[in-house]
Amino acid sequence: MSDATLRPISGMDRNKAILAFLARYGTIIGLLAMVLAFSFLSPRAFPTLNNFTNVLNQASLSMIIAGGLTVAVIVGELDLSIGFAASLHGILVVGLVVRFGLPVPLAILAVCLLGALIGLVNGFIVTKMKVNSVIATLGVGTILTGLAFAYSAGMPIVSGVPEAFLQVSLGRWLWGVPNNIVIMALVLGFLWLVVERSRVGQEIQAVGGNPTAAFLSGIDVDRVKTLGFVVSGVCAALTGVLLASRLGSGTPSAADGYLLTAFAAVFLGSATLRDGEFHVFGTFVGALIIAVCFNGLNIFGAPTFSQYILQGAILILAVGLSSLGRVIAER
Repeated sequence: MSDATLRPISGMDRNKAILAFLARYGTIIGLLAMVLAFSFLSPRAFPTLNNFTNVLNQASLSMIIAGGLTVAVIVGELDLSIGFAASLHGILVVGLVVRFGLPVPLAILAVCLLGALIGLVNGFIVTKMKVNSVIATLGVGTILTGLAFAYSAGMPIVSGVPEAFLQVSLGRWLWGVPNNIVIMALVLGFLWLVVERSRVGQEIQAVGGNPTAAFLSGIDVDRVKTLGFVVSGVCAALTGVLLASRLGSGTPSAADGYLLTAFAAVFLGSATLRDGEFHVFGTFVGALIIAVCFNGLNIFGAPTFSQYILQGAILILAVGLSSLGRVIAER
């Protein structure tokens, strides 16, 4: 038997093991603790099938936009335009249906293609013009906000919205499952398969891990980074469409708040099951944590301002856990 086997575990090793465990499973433990606490405090309202369905339904749009952002973050870039883009897409899709009489499927397709185009623009500015992604996407997002207000004259488009468009988000699938949950599951499932189980996903992770090594191995780094922005743009467009369908109107700033929620979900997800690595399943868990927390606050009648405070605190905690996971993984 070797000396290493007989050597007792030191306090430093024990602390490192505890930190590593918390960095990987702290978010899961926190989610389970919240579910148990809310179930105990409100046994008639919280732990019901209807409420859990409502939580997923309310979180579905955040999960979609955060799923697209996850791909951009994996390739090593940040997309700050997604919330502003989603607001613009919501106005545009309603305008195309109401003002121009386009069929609902065609209007949705046109808006999603525009989302891909915006992603291409972001990718071009970052990869070819060498502008930092934070500055580039913030600038693009500001331009999109201006376009949204210009198109709508600062007023929501509310009249003449057809029932067929409302049912895109408010309709239900088999067994009464809301459409938004089904769409979210399909989008995140597809993104997970691409990132985790495809050749393209291997390139995405390689570029995010080490762009120089990826370039030397023959990967077109600029193309992969641009792809990340395109995925993020399409998911933002889809989120804007579903939000406009849910609200029954196109509003200039309706989706702006999704930016912070998406980033909080992505960074919480990086502290889930992996050592500070961004991944689609983790983003789903991160968005679910935020949704459960907000749902519990609403059940107990917490004031609206507390949600903003909590969301900011969650983002700080998420980044801290993600950084801790990376530090532990590098030791």
